[in-house]
Amino acid sequence: MEELRRVPLSDPDALLPAGFWAAVTVWLERPQVANKRLCGARMEARGRTLRSHAQAECGPRQGQRHGHGLEREPGQASPKGEPESGPRASCEGTAPAADLNSLWDRVSQSLVHANPEMLAFLYGPSLGPQPEAAQELDLILRTVIPKASSHSPLTEPKKELVVQDVSSGSVTFLPLEEDNEGNLEVKTSNVYQLHLHHNEGEWFISVLIFCPERWHSDGVVYPKPAWLGEELLSKLARWAVENRKSEFKSTLSLVSLLRYSRMYQELKEKYRDMVKVWPEVTDPEKFVYEDVAIATYLLILWEEERAEKGVTTKQSFVDLGCGNGLLVHILSNEGHPGRGIDIRRRKIWDMYGPQTQLEEGSITPSDKTLFPGVDWLIGNHSDELTPWIPVIAARSSYTCRFFVLPCCFFDFVGRYQRQQSRKTQYREYLDFVLEVGLSCGFHVQEDCLRIPSTKRVCLIGKSRTYPPSAEVWMDDQRTRYLHSRQGHPQSRPGGAHAPSAPQTAAHDAGLQESRRTVDAGSECVLEGLAAEQGAGAPAPGLWVPGFCPREKAERVRNCAALPRDFVDQVVLRVANLLLDRKKFNTGNSEARNLKTWNGGGSLSLAEVAAELNSETLQRLKRECGGLQTLLKNSHQVFEVLNGRVHIRDWRRELQRGKPPEAKRSLSAAVFKTRICWFFAHHPDGCVLPAAHCPFAHGPEELRLSQTLKKQRQAP
Repeated sequence: MEELRRVPLSDPDALLPAGFWAAVTVWLERPQVANKRLCGARMEARGRTLRSHAQAECGPRQGQRHGHGLEREPGQASPKGEPESGPRASCEGTAPAADLNSLWDRVSQSLVHANPEMLAFLYGPSLGPQPEAAQELDLILRTVIPKASSHSPLTEPKKELVVQDVSSGSVTFLPLEEDNEGNLEVKTSNVYQLHLHHNEGEWFISVLIFCPERWHSDGVVYPKPAWLGEELLSKLARWAVENRKSEFKSTLSLVSLLRYSRMYQELKEKYRDMVKVWPEVTDPEKFVYEDVAIATYLLILWEEERAEKGVTTKQSFVDLGCGNGLLVHILSNEGHPGRGIDIRRRKIWDMYGPQTQLEEGSITPSDKTLFPGVDWLIGNHSDELTPWIPVIAARSSYTCRFFVLPCCFFDFVGRYQRQQSRKTQYREYLDFVLEVGLSCGFHVQEDCLRIPSTKRVCLIGKSRTYPPSAEVWMDDQRTRYLHSRQGHPQSRPGGAHAPSAPQTAAHDAGLQESRRTVDAGSECVLEGLAAEQGAGAPAPGLWVPGFCPREKAERVRNCAALPRDFVDQVVLRVANLLLDRKKFNTGNSEARNLKTWNGGGSLSLAEVAAELNSETLQRLKRECGGLQTLLKNSHQVFEVLNGRVHIRDWRRELQRGKPPEAKRSLSAAVFKTRICWFFAHHPDGCVLPAAHCPFAHGPEELRLSQTLKKQRQAP
């Protein structure tokens, strides 16, 4: 046995020992958070047994087991003795309880007779007589799933038996392999343990290896011991004393991790050439790989849905607000009939071919925008349509389902207005869309995608909370809910389908509690407010007055339309603040001493804003993002990290390695097409020699940009 490393823990909030078990749970259920070469882990079975006083009789005896190997449901006690409220791992393929019991019987007996050293490692030093409750062992059977990669052969998933001994503060990972008869047995290699110690008022966490000379590293599921001692232990130590809980579920909790990993790699290889031919101004790598990931998720979700229903016909879909249409293109190519609709045509649409059906048009929620023959409605960053998609799906047909990935915060009419400061704006908006789905009669599930975006939580409505015979009553409830969101007085229609008084009172109380106001920042919303105040009812077929789809011609509000002189003035002002208000010298900079180059300090965005006059701030506020957007757009001069502004040091840029291929080609096209700001304005000149700087050191180095060349060559 070897202790690789021991780390002291600072616990000012008194989170230990519970924090240690919370950190262990992350490593158990979401190992990909620490080991980026993993896709995740699948919890196969959970159980509990009693540790005998006599270690020689460690095998669980008849009648000693608690829980009989059954998986503990969310909300039951965890090893740290508290209800589990965190995200649960996907448990597809859960092993029967009897299998876990049988496995532990074989393992414990084999350790007693054939490997007492591993038994001693598993149990640690004797703690003397303990209360029976303190001798419980938690057993977890998990499958660790490696990430599929084109750069290395696919490593097969590995099974592990994890033994948590709360009384001794240890959790031991026992690798499993199949014998000739197909039974799982413990391997003697790659056995390791995490241990929490408390000594003289101080907490420590350590990682131990049972037999270091037998450790075999595959570089994926089992990294080198040094990685366990440095990377993993450091992360566990940090998680154990972090006083925060995630507002969101674990990623990919509703689909098979193994299937996702393999399919994502296949689709990524299949559609990676889209990055090279991307004609839009958006970042090709982000959008291509994000849509590949979303498509992978939907394809597996639908694949599993077909298996559940015992059908083979692939689901149809409509993507509302489809944007560049790549998601529609991938889903169609993979055999799902469907189409995309967006108010504005994109250049890339022409590249997909006739099999990808994309339509230019607006969607105004009404009786005319229903899709009765469609299985799924998709809202991928669908902006003002996001809260409407559950409504449209519910009214299209009883069998229509929905998938939404909310991004921008919209209510049914206008911008969504926050009501609860206790939640983040994003969490509150997700809860609102979830509320819409529930009010429309859906069982709504939440999951977190693996995409390069901060807004990656999706909401899924696969089934209804009511039978088909109650459709008329349920649609009346939807109408009431829509009107309550717009401030309409609630009607009380009678008839066979009218709800009872208690139902109505309870329903109305819930709606009153969740009521928000609408944004009055646009002409469309003002029209809606006028209608609410008695200017008239919605037009025939429309569900609410005042809804307005986004403009067909997208308005540029990213500070790019601001006058160049104004932008230069702000850049100089901010740079002056960062360089301690030194006056700029615009003389020859090549001869300056680069060793003493002034990189300036850093200021928060609030501190920068406080130094600008009100007129400048008001002008910036009219642009999306305001001051922060202007500074980020001026990336030659500034770097904005975690809300703080710094002078960019181009020496570090050259040390960051090669950029992606698409960005390399872009960099080559703009090389030396603009004057170097530092050469012209910085008191110490440019930190790079002219040969290495991507910007021109003087007019003689300036090249004509490709755009200007094309304009001059045009007839």
